[in-house]
Parts: sequence; structure tokens; C-alpha cells
Amino acid sequence: MGQKVHPTGARVGIIKDWNSKWYADSKDFANYLVEDQKIRKFLKKKLYTAGISKIEIERTAKMVKINLYTAKPGIIIGKGGAGAGTAGHSTPSYEIRNAHQC
Repeated sequence: MGQKVHPTGARVGIIKDWNSKWYADSKDFANYLVEDQKIRKFLKKKLYTAGISKIEIERTAKMVKINLYTAKPGIIIGKGGAGAGTAGHSTPSYEIRNAHQC
């Protein structure tokens, strides 16, 4: 039986980039990782009909930036841009500490 390698794990750093871009000390690392998973789960569940293919999360000292890659951006944006930027406001505050809207 041959050794199997995960296709994403083999390509990270070469032709693919990480889905989360942040650095944390050892005391904050676990909390940030759990928060990232909660954010991804919430957004995928809420915006399922938009066809989310990728969610990138970038953290700085005081801000969380979320990039959504979607097949149907019109569902997220809404008519006349009414829904643009509301995804960050509707994310439950208990999941994101120190998050600010860009």
C-alpha cells in the first residue's frame, strides 16, 4: 500500500497559499484557530446558496479581514449593493473578538 499525500498539503507554499494568514503566540493560537473554524462554518451555512468556494481570513493586531470567493456574488451583495458589507455585521460577536469592519 502506497503512502497517500493530501493534495492541498503537498501544494501549500508552492502553487497554493494558506487559507488563513496570521501569526499568534502560543497562548492565542488555539483560540484563533477555533474562531477561524467558527467563522468559516457560520459563513458557509449562511451563504450556502451563493456558492462559496473559498474563505480567506487575515488577522492583524486589531482587525479581522475576510475575503469570500463566490460563484454568485449578486446573492451576497443584493439589489443595488444593499447587502454589501453586511456579512461582517451579521457574524455573531461572540465568535470574533476585536473584529472591526473594513
